[in-house]
This record gives sequence, C-alpha cells and structure tokens, in this order.
Amino acid sequence: MNTTTNNAKVHKRVRHDHSTETAEDYVEAIAEIVDREGTCRVRDLADRFGVSHVTVIRIIRRIEGDGLVVTEPYKPIELTAKGRRLATACSRRHEVVVRFLRAIGISKKTAETDAEGIEHHVSRETLRRFEEIAGAGRL
Repeated sequence: MNTTTNNAKVHKRVRHDHSTETAEDYVEAIAEIVDREGTCRVRDLADRFGVSHVTVIRIIRRIEGDGLVVTEPYKPIELTAKGRRLATACSRRHEVVVRFLRAIGISKKTAETDAEGIEHHVSRETLRRFEEIAGAGRL
C-alpha cells in the first residue's frame, strides 16, 4: 500500500470517529443518567454537557434517526436496544482507557478528562494492548 493510500485511510477513519463521537457521548450519558435517576430528560443532558436544550434536542433527533433512542415531546429519552449496546461498549472502552492511563501514572482527574477524547479514536488493537497493560479485563 502506498503512502498516499494509507494516509487517506487514516484520515477517513479519523473523520468517521469524529462523526460518531457525539452520538457515543450522548448514549453513554443517557445510560448513566437512566441507571442513576431512573429517567433521562433533555435538561439532564443540557446540564451534563453545558449546552442549550435546543442543542440537545437537535442531537437527540439525529441519534433517534440512527435508531439509538426513542423520545416523544415532554417524555423522557429512552435508549433502544441498539443504543444500550453502544452505550455499554462506550462505557467499557472509556473504563479501559482510564485504567490504562492510571496504570501509567496519570492522576485520576486527568485520566478521566483525557479518556473522553482518547476513547473515541483508539483502535481495537490499541485498546487490546491497553487492556493487557492495565489488567482491565477483556471487552
């Protein structure tokens, strides 16, 4: 494979990762809020992400179109089975990255912050190695 083709594949993957990042963050947050509070509403997400309710509604509509959530006006947001699977995978991936960062001596606060970006862009190969190093268990 030539360098130009390889570079194009790398950039295509990064663009894909960026395009799914928001959906992953939202389904993970919805799952956490539902598990903790019993329901998740637009205001819960607006507070969590520090954005307006209009921004949350726009994103929820988009991920509803992706089959990740179901919602009705003035009703709680619910994850579909597909959304719950994605949330679980994202949460587990996040935990592996945090454990790896902690294993190499990063403070808990910094590891949590850095994991928010890393978790969306780490390959399966790298994640497996993180697991091995951190003893985080298999996904």
